[in-house]
Amino acid sequence: MQLTHCLTRALAINPNGPICIRADGSHRSYREGVNRISRLAAGLRAIGVQEGDRVGILSLNSEFFTEAIMANLWAGAITVPLNWRLTPHELSFLMEDAGVSVLFVDSEFYELSTKITPRPATWGKSVYIGGTVPADVNVVGYEDLIKTSEPIPHSERNGDDLVSIKFTAGTTSRSKGAMLSHDNMFFNAVNSFAGMGFTTDSIYLHSGPMFHLGDTSSLFSLTLVGGANAYVPRFDPAECLKTIEACKVTHAQYVPTMIKMLLDHPDIKSRDMRSLQKILYGASPIEDEALRRAITLLPNTQFIHGYGMTETAGLGTMLPGKYSTVDGPEAEKRKSCGQTCLLSETKIVDDDGNELPPNEIGEIIMRGPQIMKGYWNLPEETAEALRDGWLYSGDLGYLDEDGFMYISGRKKDMIKTGGENVFSAEVEGTIAEIPGVAECAVFGLPDPKWEEIIAAVVVPREGMTVTEDDVVTFCREQLAPYKTPRLVRVQTDPLPQSGAGKIQKREIKEALLKSLEES
Repeated sequence: MQLTHCLTRALAINPNGPICIRADGSHRSYREGVNRISRLAAGLRAIGVQEGDRVGILSLNSEFFTEAIMANLWAGAITVPLNWRLTPHELSFLMEDAGVSVLFVDSEFYELSTKITPRPATWGKSVYIGGTVPADVNVVGYEDLIKTSEPIPHSERNGDDLVSIKFTAGTTSRSKGAMLSHDNMFFNAVNSFAGMGFTTDSIYLHSGPMFHLGDTSSLFSLTLVGGANAYVPRFDPAECLKTIEACKVTHAQYVPTMIKMLLDHPDIKSRDMRSLQKILYGASPIEDEALRRAITLLPNTQFIHGYGMTETAGLGTMLPGKYSTVDGPEAEKRKSCGQTCLLSETKIVDDDGNELPPNEIGEIIMRGPQIMKGYWNLPEETAEALRDGWLYSGDLGYLDEDGFMYISGRKKDMIKTGGENVFSAEVEGTIAEIPGVAECAVFGLPDPKWEEIIAAVVVPREGMTVTEDDVVTFCREQLAPYKTPRLVRVQTDPLPQSGAGKIQKREIKEALLKSLEES
């Protein structure tokens, strides 16, 4: 399939309908939007972008982010969304690894982009989204490209041709760029459509960061049926509630932490939320108390639990809204991630790859047309993840007798904090660079707001001093804020090790939790 079919179909079935709706009541039609996208694609060609080139996006949520994604698609370029929470050093690594040649950057992050060092060798031009274009020969104006270019036909790339490289957690050699094709993204859009029930009248609010795959998944699904987009620049409870009311938003997507922040905001009772039909949430189940409050405060809204990952181009399983209840015969399924999506297959296997019977915990593996092609420039990691047509997720879980999937834990040593995935090995590697550090262990601790917080236990070298502030300060300089430990303990006793010399994190974590309970 061609992913551009989403746009061309929307233009065919709803040309005068809105591609975007703004809180002030104004909007832009699909006819206008596709014309701008086509002109922007021509502008990209004019500054040297060829089919298969990688184009980055460093921007807050906006209608321009959507246009940039679609213009890349139209021109046959490969989109590389960049996490604006990362440091210049981390961004440099990702851009160099992907070979980004052109970077869309908005006014919010232009200064950040000027600090990206070392400058990736392939990076030639930046396209500035904003007002006055900075005086730099390597920067061109976003609107200037549109105004000075004539529409062009969309690229004929399709099927296995790449459409995006989306980086998973990590920013060193452990960071992996999932290669997603036209087929991957299109068939995931079909999966999302089947679960979310988008129609031409749907209005989806982009409130989580658009560099995340979950949001892009809904973008293409919505476009396929000619629905409308609404935006808040970044997640803010007050702005979300205001925009839902002003734009009559029908669909949104959050992690449970965000849902709880919306419920806790005083405006939830004064804003008109009756238009909101469905909220897709993921990363973890929602607690019963929060779900009960959500049902009370948002009685017209269904809550749909989804499970997936970057490597699946989005969704793998979905739990229909009727199961997101704390009462009645359907409530027993509320802690599950639902059943396999329309075009997916899911199995639970043991360490030898043998399928396990219902209710036995093993590794979750998935298969379907939405599974990534592999990891960019990482053939060994690709071979490890993709075996005999199946994606080995690294997550542990089980299927019940009815095919509902439950997450039990993670094989991979990864921390999920505030909707972000953080590899503990990356944080440990950073802490190990601090002068005077002999040993360290990093892991997640349960947290009611963030799901997990990053904790670190550090042992200084004999005769040397390392403080908790030293660790936090150094990590803040080297890592994105969400990767910086929120809790640090320094001790002189060596960390416990197994007979094979491996640090026993479970013992360390249990000891820390016990000390926190006693304090």
